[in-house]
Amino acid sequence: MVAAARPGSRRAGFAAADTDRLGGEHWDLVVVGGGITGCGVALEAVSRGLRTALIEGADLASGTSSRSSKLVHGGLRYLARHELRLVTGALAERQRLLTNAPHLVRPLPFLVPLLGRDGVVPGGVAKAYSTALWTYDLCGGARIGHRHRRVEQAEVLAHQPALRTDRLVAAFVYWDAQADDARLTLAVARTAATLGAAVATRSPVVGLLTGAGGRVGGVALADGTEVRARVVVNAGGVWAAQVAGLPGPGDRGAPRLRPAKGVHLSVPAERLPCDWAAVLPVPGEHRTVFVAPWDAASADGPAGRGRFSYVGTTDTDYDGDLDHPVCTAADLDWLLGAVNAATGAGLAARDVSSTWAGLRPLVADGNGSRTTDLSRRHRIETSGGGLVSVTGGKLTTYRAMAADTVDAAAEVAGLGRRRGSTRRLPLVGAAGWGGIGSEGPLLSDPPTRRHLQGRYGADAAELDQMCRADPSLAEPLVAGLPYRGVEAVWAVRAELATTLDDVLCRRTRAALLDRESTAAAAPRVAGLVGGELGWDPDRQRSEVDRYLAGVEQERAALRSPAGSR
Repeated sequence: MVAAARPGSRRAGFAAADTDRLGGEHWDLVVVGGGITGCGVALEAVSRGLRTALIEGADLASGTSSRSSKLVHGGLRYLARHELRLVTGALAERQRLLTNAPHLVRPLPFLVPLLGRDGVVPGGVAKAYSTALWTYDLCGGARIGHRHRRVEQAEVLAHQPALRTDRLVAAFVYWDAQADDARLTLAVARTAATLGAAVATRSPVVGLLTGAGGRVGGVALADGTEVRARVVVNAGGVWAAQVAGLPGPGDRGAPRLRPAKGVHLSVPAERLPCDWAAVLPVPGEHRTVFVAPWDAASADGPAGRGRFSYVGTTDTDYDGDLDHPVCTAADLDWLLGAVNAATGAGLAARDVSSTWAGLRPLVADGNGSRTTDLSRRHRIETSGGGLVSVTGGKLTTYRAMAADTVDAAAEVAGLGRRRGSTRRLPLVGAAGWGGIGSEGPLLSDPPTRRHLQGRYGADAAELDQMCRADPSLAEPLVAGLPYRGVEAVWAVRAELATTLDDVLCRRTRAALLDRESTAAAAPRVAGLVGGELGWDPDRQRSEVDRYLAGVEQERAALRSPAGSR
């Protein structure tokens, strides 16, 4: 259950009473799953005037939605499969996000270097890339305010200085966007809450209730609460089949999923400097990886480069523990090999400051295709038992997925056709985010101001005010990282954080940037979080121990002998 609210939680839209509301009201729609898809469905539904509850068994974005590539994009590679409709739709959603969440979603240039053997590539390759990029622009890519263009070597090296020039034959640059996936998911959930949705985390669903006509009519929670609703939406992501298989009425089928593991690694920017992302070919494979700056917009390094760069991603079948995917030694070796083949960075395992692994809930096609070849389209299934399941898709298209899902749910439940407002609905923090004052202890420092505005938008002014009242909160949260103590406190007061892991892994992204420094800071951060949540010393120690056990699991995976990815 959600911990007791602290001052500020009602301001943010979350309330302690949300868990009490679940069993005390009858809902039009209950959403199971607090990833970007479930949060998007909740926001779409409540924007249509539907009484909506969102229920998550762990933390918001605790699965795939905090472990993605953090890109908001149309998907240039999908053009090779002639999925123009998918690309066009994704680019339209990219533009909506740039408008509705400008504090969270930022344009990012992408470099496409053509690397040849002995300085030569087949003449058709450059033409093919040029054609693809023109198509991308025409599908909506140019709406970001930039068209693709060809760039010369000097400009390439100004933005990706580690790239190997001995193999560089030609290069193009086009534009997409980047976002902190966990922060985006949180903003969507907060926006839904401000419109009246009930949002409950740490509330595992253990069964489906029987409603009218013997169909699904709600969910049963682990604490005994029964949440009644006219329709239940299963937005469980890679756990969707488990949700569909819970005890309850009717034949609900089981979504056919094929989880694919995607691994990313972080390295200090001085080892792999960049302020443009780059799409790099993988030798001997019809695949690419990318290198991107982390939070360059808020950095104070050379050319606006962030403190870290990150590399991704693998795309491999996965049949392990859905709750704990990890980066293995084989994953690490493959990513480092791909980067080192295209750059002179000479990265080794010792240069990697952290890793993360997520699972894509891909829809199985039944024909044995590689996971890289499976479509990123979403699928909505309505069973005879009355459960609506949504699977597949991608971060960028969450809003469109949500609109389609609520359409289907409304039809199942006889709720009628209502129009939502999410196409033009600003997310929490967007209104006035660029016009806040700059006189406080945090906002008067330009790099810190950019950091806070890029994470909290207009709410940055409230964090600044908290530091005026308590200057100790302005101190760094983790050595060498831009986060401040006030961010941990705000995470509890306004962002529904209830554990140490919530703060270090998702409200901040400290764990994804520097594993060891974050582990060293865990006891101090537990003190800040515990002070807000009323933890006694034993609870603080147990939170630290639990967090460090997860860190050790990641270390152990990287120490294991390199095997199959």
